[in-house]
Amino acid sequence: MLNSSASGIILSRGRNMNEQTRAKAVEILNKILEMELAGTIHYTHYSFMVFGYNRIPIVSWMEQQATESMAHARAAGELVTQLGAHPSLAIGPLLETHKHDIGDILRESLGHEKATLVEYEKLLKLVEGEDVMIEEYAREHIYLERLHVGEVDKMLRKPGDIEAFEKPVRK
Repeated sequence: MLNSSASGIILSRGRNMNEQTRAKAVEILNKILEMELAGTIHYTHYSFMVFGYNRIPIVSWMEQQATESMAHARAAGELVTQLGAHPSLAIGPLLETHKHDIGDILRESLGHEKATLVEYEKLLKLVEGEDVMIEEYAREHIYLERLHVGEVDKMLRKPGDIEAFEKPVRK
């Protein structure tokens, strides 16, 4: 790693990012890693708690979400180490309301997806114009998280309802 004292730029493995931005990016990536690990546990746990006639497709969907959350956690951890830092061993918040109605489970999932989306949006804002690779990573995951939010929102609607379960918040 070379440090150019005149510009304050850290050159490491082809990266041009100032140290303050790099440190903040690592912090956000570790938060994403923790949130995605929590998502893996969340979806796996709730897949056990689904009962009733629609159990099989809902459990299958939750297992897919758990697998995808783990892939997202791995990607965040890989970026942390690529930036020369140590990935977090922590796990994000694990909500357990002990409400196992599908609606309750989906509302908790919606909250988790939105909280994770916020972290990806923070990352994009931080690195925009500074690191193309991390910027594209953030954009891709914002897209995927917004798809998840939309999917869960649709699942929470009553059949025939066209209006969103929760109105999107515009910034």
